[in-house]
Parts: sequence; structure tokens; C-alpha cells
Amino acid sequence: MPLTQPELHWSHVRSLLQLEADAIARTAQRLNPQVVDRAVNLLLGCRGKVVLSGVGKSGIVAQKIAATLNSIGTMAVFLHPCDALHGDLGIVNDADVGIVLSNSGETDELIQMMPHLKHRNVATIAILGNLNSTLAQQATVTLDASVDREACPLNLAPTTSTTVALAIGDALAMSLMQFKRITPEEFAFNHPAGRLGKRLTLTVQDLLHCESPTLTPDASWLEVLGAISQGGLGAVNIVNEKGYLLGLITDGDLRRWIQKLELSELASLTAAKLMTPNPIVTTSETLAYEALKLMEERDSQIAVLPVVDDEQRCIGLVRLHDIVRSGL
Repeated sequence: MPLTQPELHWSHVRSLLQLEADAIARTAQRLNPQVVDRAVNLLLGCRGKVVLSGVGKSGIVAQKIAATLNSIGTMAVFLHPCDALHGDLGIVNDADVGIVLSNSGETDELIQMMPHLKHRNVATIAILGNLNSTLAQQATVTLDASVDREACPLNLAPTTSTTVALAIGDALAMSLMQFKRITPEEFAFNHPAGRLGKRLTLTVQDLLHCESPTLTPDASWLEVLGAISQGGLGAVNIVNEKGYLLGLITDGDLRRWIQKLELSELASLTAAKLMTPNPIVTTSETLAYEALKLMEERDSQIAVLPVVDDEQRCIGLVRLHDIVRSGL
């Protein structure tokens, strides 16, 4: 039975993806361990910045590798070789390490730039598709990024070769990250925006309602009702005379108690009876994402958490609504 058009497209795309995946797998097997070790050690020993350069698609890959290095706290810049030869070499000094990318290894602009990097005592790592090229001879360390063929049906458009070069750059960056023992907190320092950044940096303190209402255990149910209504947070903290947290009353708690009591019993209903004693709490330093999980990952979801200091004194409330609205 002949393939339908969608099946034909799917089969073609899958074969191209497999071609690129196989090329990366072969690269992992082909790379010389001693050469890789030298490259990583050059980057680990870099006292300045990593200067990446390339032309065309290799230049775009170089820019992405520079962005990845910056994101893990290793300062990196992209320097186009044409700009370098017309004044921008001024940003390069002997504390830097260079990374150049070229599939052919014969990119004229890079070849012209290399002697000037050497003159500045800059060690260079070359990610090349041709180990017998001019750039391979000029570089301090050369990593083999050669491929059997491009994914392009004409075997012309840079596809498999750029994928392999990018994979090598990512592997170098992630090796640096591991050997430098970058912590989640250090990673978050460079990612303050977006969901990822917020999960790693936003704390309960940033969302805390410090002026949330508090009452003592002897408060009447009417006082509880008034405090919840006035505070607008759906709950009230119950504290002792020194401000230590004793319990929590939510608007749901109040409704349930009023519904099950006789009218004559309401007069004696106090906060002490209404409250949930020793409720789940959080601290102002806790990540908001951790507080969110604390509220959600339980049999019955809770919508508000009392916030306490190190001595269990009540300092406010944080709501599930506020955490979700923050973008987590």
C-alpha cells in the first residue's frame, strides 16, 4: 500500500532526525579524551572571558554557545572576525580563551584573525569539521566535529555539521558547570525572569502579606468574621500575647462551624474552638515554589499558609492565589 502524504513526511523527518542523532553519537565516540581534557582545562583556567567566533551558520552556533556560557556564570562574548580585524580585537587580552567554529576549517576571516589572537597570547579551541585544515594547525586545541553528510538533500546546507558543533559546545559548557559545582542558586542568579527564574529566586517574603489580621484565642466568632472580612485574605492567624502562632482559621472553617451549631451555641464560639491548632507553616526565606508544593501536594489542598520567623512568631500570611498569580 503506498504511503499517504502525511506518512511520507513523517518518515522523512524521522530519518533526518536520526541522521543528526547518529552524527552526534559518532562524535562522542570519536573525540580524543586527551584533547577534550585539554579543552576543558583551558576553559576552567580562563582568567578572563571566553571569546567565540565564527562566520555564517557557524557564527550563529558560536553566539548560542556564548549565551549558554553566560547563563552558567562563565563570561563569554561573540566576536565576528570581520569586526575583530577592524578594531574589535581591542576587547581581547591574554586572560581570555578563544573558541572558533568552522566546518571547513578554511574560513578566510578566521584564518586572518588567528595570528592576532596568538600575538595576544590567547589560547584557542577550534571546533572544526576538518582536522587537516589551516585552522586546525593554528589552534591550541582542535575538537573533531566532522560529519559524514549534511541532512540537506543536496548535502550542502549546514545542518548536521552545525548540530554536532552545537552539541560539542553544549557539552563543554555543561562540563564547566559540573566541574565548577554551580549550584541552583548560582544558576538562578543569572535567570531572574520567566518561570525558571522565579522558581529559583522568588521567596515567600516577596509575596508575604505582613499586615494580615491576627486575633487571640478568646476572640468571638463575630470578631473572627470581621477580621477575615477586613483582611481580605480568607484567613486569620491566632496568636498568644507574645505573637507566637497558635492556630489558623479560614473562612471555610468559620462557615462549617456556623452551619453545624445551634443558634444558641454561637454566643460561646471562640477562636480557640474554630482554629486549626499547629497548622502547616512556612518561613519568609522559603522559595515560593516550595511553598506552592507544600500547599498542593497533599490529600486536601490548602489555600493559605501562616508565615513564621525562626522562633515561630507569626509574621503574616501567604496565599496560593498570590503564588499562582506570580507566574510559578
